[in-house]
Amino acid sequence: MKLFNKKEAPLIQNAGGAIITKSIYEGKSKLKWLFREEGANPADCGWRAIGDTDTQEYIDNPKNLIIVDFNTLANIEPAVLAVYDMPIGTDLTFHFDESGRYFTDSNTGNRIKMH
Repeated sequence: MKLFNKKEAPLIQNAGGAIITKSIYEGKSKLKWLFREEGANPADCGWRAIGDTDTQEYIDNPKNLIIVDFNTLANIEPAVLAVYDMPIGTDLTFHFDESGRYFTDSNTGNRIKMH
């Protein structure tokens, strides 16, 4: 007898695909950088995520990148939901410390206000 019927609902309807490193997906690294570029097609929301242990050599190998629904990334790190609507060209660094989980603009160092 099943006591609970856990069904994961999408967090953002039609969020689109995002490219993330396998290390994030597999839990081997934590989100560190998140940036948005022009999507490759209409189903691509343009978000790209790189982990804290990912090297340039690692991310240069296409075998280490996977396409997931943006909601999959949000299930790994829910803080990304707060920045989903930011424009193409956004470049963020993710922080997790005693003050909480937050993003800063990678170019200016300014903290992003999250609601």
